[in-house]
Amino acid sequence: MYTALRLQRKLKQRLRSGEAEITVVTPDPYMTYQPFLPEAAAGSISPRHVVVPLRRVLAHCTIVVGEARRIDHTKRTATVTTLATAEDGTGAVEIPYDELVLAPGSVSRTLPVPGLAEHGVGFKTIEEAIGLRNHVIEQMDIASATRDPAIRDAALTFVFVGGGYAGVEALAELEDMARYTARYYHNIKAEDLKWILVEATGRILPEVGESMGRYAVRELRGRNIDVRLDTRLESCEDRIAVLSDGSRFPTRTLVWTAGVKPAPLLAHTGLPLNERGRLVCTARLTVEGTEHAWAAGDAAAVPDLTAAEPGKETAPNAQHAVRQAKVLADNLVAAIDGRPLKEYRHSYAGSVASLGLHKGVAHVYGRRLKGYPAWLMHRTYHLSRVPTFNRKARVLAEWTLAGLFKREIVSLGSLEHPRAEFEIAAGRRPRPDDGDCQ
Repeated sequence: MYTALRLQRKLKQRLRSGEAEITVVTPDPYMTYQPFLPEAAAGSISPRHVVVPLRRVLAHCTIVVGEARRIDHTKRTATVTTLATAEDGTGAVEIPYDELVLAPGSVSRTLPVPGLAEHGVGFKTIEEAIGLRNHVIEQMDIASATRDPAIRDAALTFVFVGGGYAGVEALAELEDMARYTARYYHNIKAEDLKWILVEATGRILPEVGESMGRYAVRELRGRNIDVRLDTRLESCEDRIAVLSDGSRFPTRTLVWTAGVKPAPLLAHTGLPLNERGRLVCTARLTVEGTEHAWAAGDAAAVPDLTAAEPGKETAPNAQHAVRQAKVLADNLVAAIDGRPLKEYRHSYAGSVASLGLHKGVAHVYGRRLKGYPAWLMHRTYHLSRVPTFNRKARVLAEWTLAGLFKREIVSLGSLEHPRAEFEIAAGRRPRPDDGDCQ
């Protein structure tokens, strides 16, 4: 989105005259600002304000909602399946191009853990964030209503695997939300909820530094969150989380945030990939040894020219991706005009992470912050980075209102199954209180 947005500005006159055309192929008609997913899951931000509609901000681009299945760069064509592919029966569409920009990002990196595919849930999309919020509150409803102690304990046990940004922030925000929600249940106390963070290494949040990582562990453990370091998930079959230290936790909630991997599309491009499956790129954001092909973001292995050690690559995070997108767009226009290209160079500024409402850690420009100042910096930074003034104003308004009124604690379960009530009325499925209901 950022590359297309800058190209749209740089090529404004050529787009109007028909001399240039920008086509954006995307599986969703919006861009998700992922740093706000934990707050959306906790109800601090409305889900629609975490996403940016592409048709509005890229008004001069052609938006194709679909998935690129294959890239044939020798023929300069992309094979794309759209929402209409299955309906019209004509098969995939081949879209020709002159210049190719690959920025498909990453997907969750899963491991062959027994039961993970059946019971795990990720935390990369707005659908997963809102679904997880609904699920947590529904588990509290189940625990409040059941007469079986085993079901109650499993419903109130929440296991998160992965101690990076996604896992820690999601757990911290949801624990904050659930602890507040518990006050409205007559038979559930905050201490009845069991939250477990499983991390395979000896530290969490490595981006904020070792000392801030240790502080984050102390902060979480001070809230009765069970942080298991140097521990792996061995199995989650039959909804029982089995850890490498021998612990067993019956649970109905398993959130998997243990890393990411490049989008599968890259393997079907014929372009050079490194050992991790990322596109081998130059500092000018061109694909190594390939003309008319560009890449940025999580999918691109870009040399870090600011690193002290040679051969190091820029980290696959938003801080680099957004800046790479602007340099890529400028270089693409320069290549069209026959001008020299610039190299991408950005020194890592630092990191901020939220640990729930009014709590956080930060390591920015060598300075370490914790607690409320870090949380405030986290919000300020991401408010400045979320695209469009419209979104900035709406997010700020929601934060202001959230400070004046109580949290929303409602679960909209019908979002996952919007036709459920109609199917019951039509006799297509049994009612929840029927004996044969699953």
